[in-house]
Amino acid sequence: MNRKRFRNYLILLSMAAAVLAAGLYLHMRKKNRLQMQPEYVLTYAENQTEDYPTTRAAFHFAQLVRERTNGKVEIQIHPNSSLGDEPAVMEQLEFGGIDFTRFSLATLADMFPKLNLLQMPYLYKDSEHMWKVLDGELGDMFMAELDDSPFVPLSWYDAGARSFYTTSRPVTRLEDLTGLRIRTAESNLMDDIVYALGAVPVPMAFDQVYQALETGQIDGAENNWPSYEAMNHYRPAPYFTEDEHMRIPEMQLVSRKTWDKLPEEYQEIILGCARESARYERRLWSEQVRSAKSDMAEAGVFTSQLDAGEREKFIAAMEPVYDKYCAGYEDLISAIRALGKEGS
Repeated sequence: MNRKRFRNYLILLSMAAAVLAAGLYLHMRKKNRLQMQPEYVLTYAENQTEDYPTTRAAFHFAQLVRERTNGKVEIQIHPNSSLGDEPAVMEQLEFGGIDFTRFSLATLADMFPKLNLLQMPYLYKDSEHMWKVLDGELGDMFMAELDDSPFVPLSWYDAGARSFYTTSRPVTRLEDLTGLRIRTAESNLMDDIVYALGAVPVPMAFDQVYQALETGQIDGAENNWPSYEAMNHYRPAPYFTEDEHMRIPEMQLVSRKTWDKLPEEYQEIILGCARESARYERRLWSEQVRSAKSDMAEAGVFTSQLDAGEREKFIAAMEPVYDKYCAGYEDLISAIRALGKEGS
């Protein structure tokens, strides 16, 4: 082979190699693209804003699931009630039109009355006590209440402690609540709590509370620190009594119709990611409460606590409420309370 023919041979060989390399590159790109294409695209309804702890935790959950399924499961988060209000979301979740969401036990207790036990007034000593209950055997037992329902429970989310705030005077004694008109959500349990404390419950939509406080239609309301700050309720109602009468945990859920379609491998991954996101949400919530308390102190909010003797009076006033909602479940209530005494 002379030099010219050899050079042409090398050129042809190089061209063939280049064509093969290009073909291999395109094949690998197509293969990788197919591998990254999700097998499941699922929806997650969230009624809070993007910067709220529960929404941030939902995005974290979706990211974990995507990473651990190698992109095979994509969960799209829809905040700001963009998929509808709670009743609409619950209906869609039941039929698989929405795949994931988060509900307060106050909402779920209408369908699963036993869950009311977890939101009874003055039940928990503190947040550590509540998580000891929810993260243990009792929490699993309450989750099992949903076993034959259209929903599969994944994890417990935090929603803080609810306390009273008022427009004209601080509440430091039980008598200070007598006759005050206190806004409540549409909850029979909350109405009964307010009645038992000597006040008058006024059921009202959350978005109407600010104006009602400002105009004197109501004398106070009750909620957690972040909501008190976020909705500017501290302006017309600058007296915050940190009585922590209720801790209402929330439950992260998936539609059973969706769940039953998923391979067991993905179910295990999703469950693990949900529980990891719950731990993340609890940290975010604690940070938000600390921040809200600091902001409210700077804004001039007058914060008060109940002394031990007065707190016992508030607790004693709840006896008829417990009689109404916990009849037949006295042993469970005792078991919940006992966990608060361990190590104390």
